[in-house]
Amino acid sequence: MTDVAVVGFAQAPNVRATRGTTNGVEMLVPIFREVLADTGLAKEEIGFWCSGSSDYLAGRAFSFIAAVDAIGAFPPINESHVEMDAAWALYEAWVKIRTGEVDTALVYGFGKSSAGDLRRTLALQLDPYSVAPLWPDSVSIAGLQARLGLDAGDWTERDMAAVAARSRAAATENRSAQVSGSVDAEALLGEPYIADPLRAHDCAPISDGAAVVVLASADRAREIRERPAWITGLEHRVESGSLGSRDLRRSVSTTAAARAAGTDGVEVAELHAPFTHQEILLRQAIGLDDSVAINPSGGALCGNPMFAAGLARIGEAAARVMDGRAGRVLAHATSGPALQQNLVCVMEGRS
Repeated sequence: MTDVAVVGFAQAPNVRATRGTTNGVEMLVPIFREVLADTGLAKEEIGFWCSGSSDYLAGRAFSFIAAVDAIGAFPPINESHVEMDAAWALYEAWVKIRTGEVDTALVYGFGKSSAGDLRRTLALQLDPYSVAPLWPDSVSIAGLQARLGLDAGDWTERDMAAVAARSRAAATENRSAQVSGSVDAEALLGEPYIADPLRAHDCAPISDGAAVVVLASADRAREIRERPAWITGLEHRVESGSLGSRDLRRSVSTTAAARAAGTDGVEVAELHAPFTHQEILLRQAIGLDDSVAINPSGGALCGNPMFAAGLARIGEAAARVMDGRAGRVLAHATSGPALQQNLVCVMEGRS
């Protein structure tokens, strides 16, 4: 099977709210233009298009079909979709190229979280028989997970505040911060709780946004990019949808995916952690020590467009390989409540 590499990445600004429709077209058109110009590809040269989004979030059936307006359906395109974060759309596109069906693919994800009550909407992904009818919101579920770890001594509130402060500082440096405020951990600890033990800085902001990644086979990648980010490992695992049947202090699916992907020697890790304690939990699950730079982009805590944030982690990590800032990187994406489903992608540069 052919090797596959990331050769292009672009993302829309992460903002609290955007004007326009919920089908993502207004966000997608500019970043499609940007990534195609950067790679030198024409739309007609893309062998496969694959997207990640949610009809529940968009408030309409088959919202991904409306998003095809951003591509243009003529000449006829080869297109698919996943009803989850677009990192899993990238997995589908990766398989397409590995098996030789196509030699290029464009993967995109979009979400307009401001369109409704996000915390309530995400309750629809819970067990439809015994949990969803209770309407527990996503922040409250994360709060239960954080409390379990605090009570067990896995982390402290000061550890969580330190994650938020570092993420804000990194995003400010990269001029990508959606949130503003203190980058001092001690000052953050003085803020009020919004869902004990979570404070506002412990939670990713509601974000509208989109991201796009271009993949290419070995031969095409070398033509498109001087230094592609070669995918050396890509795995995903899923755990039970029942919150009571798994240990929320651990992420065994992340551990299994990381072990299968092979994480030795990574210098940078972009972790899709919408809550501060989840970054700590993920670091433990993957086995990342202090030598690894975590979320130098600021991560999801500084901009979390639903169904695009996981793909953006892959793009952010790949960008550091493509521009020579790193030699081997790791990206992580999650979907579902309390880290239910997890994907790990390892990439490297080659001389």
